[in-house]
Amino acid sequence: MQRGTHMGIIAWLIFGGIVGWIASKIMGTDAQQGILLNIIVGIVGAFLGGWLWGLLTGDPEPFRFFDIGSWITAIVGACILLLIVGMVTGRRRRV
Repeated sequence: MQRGTHMGIIAWLIFGGIVGWIASKIMGTDAQQGILLNIIVGIVGAFLGGWLWGLLTGDPEPFRFFDIGSWITAIVGACILLLIVGMVTGRRRRV
């Protein structure tokens, strides 16, 4: 691995953890998730949100990492992911 690759992985883990935690707070699933699940939800949600954004706008590269739009897109994607998972598993969100 190149030196810059390690920083990219660490940045994605931090980004995913924060996005997943925010989405879990919004969706009321925070008590059910740990840090590892927050990271997974955040990263997968970021890709889902970016994919959906690309479909809607035609923007081929929605992520610019420190851009507020990227954070919002990732959080929305993570919330959609949690909603889908909740619907599939039959879990209701707690308020």
